[in-house]
Amino acid sequence: MPASSSQAALRAPRQDNRRAQLLDAAAHLFSERGFHATSMRDIAKAVGMLSGSIYYHFESKEEMLLAVYEEGKRRIADEVDAAVANTTEPWTRLEAACAAHLRALLSHRDYSQAMIRARPQEAGAFAGRIRELRQDYEMRFRRLIEDLPLPPEIDRHYLRLLLFGALNWSQVWYHSGGDSPEIVARHFVSILRRPLQA
Repeated sequence: MPASSSQAALRAPRQDNRRAQLLDAAAHLFSERGFHATSMRDIAKAVGMLSGSIYYHFESKEEMLLAVYEEGKRRIADEVDAAVANTTEPWTRLEAACAAHLRALLSHRDYSQAMIRARPQEAGAFAGRIRELRQDYEMRFRRLIEDLPLPPEIDRHYLRLLLFGALNWSQVWYHSGGDSPEIVARHFVSILRRPLQA
């Protein structure tokens, strides 16, 4: 049976750099192969660990998926929070958040792709926690879009979905050597802003 979140937390003080290596390997394999096609044996092998030793750090593959999601969400959220911390103008804040989101998706590619591909139900007993993490992160963009001066007929929920869809698909359309995340974000927000301003 998967451990509860509280049981996982109790193991946290014993964790060391091997846990970080396991998370990196899991994120890479989940992003490349998908959750179901990756085994605990595959993850252990990727870091040169005996299969049984992985259970010192994680009781199940579902718990590992949750840990990958938590780490990925933390990395991306930290970058977005830092990007919007020193500006108050709504459109500028949205542009800064989009640039940070895109930059984080690309710089933490394994984690972000694993998160995008993950379905909460794949995490079994941890599905609710993954939904909470997703909602907590998306709340940042809900607030940013709520602050925009938009005409009343604009559905902000769908505007957020449109923007997220475009940004999250970047791992397909973005290529190194092209425009920077900052320039991409500027264009995205400009395209939205011109017809939508009240």
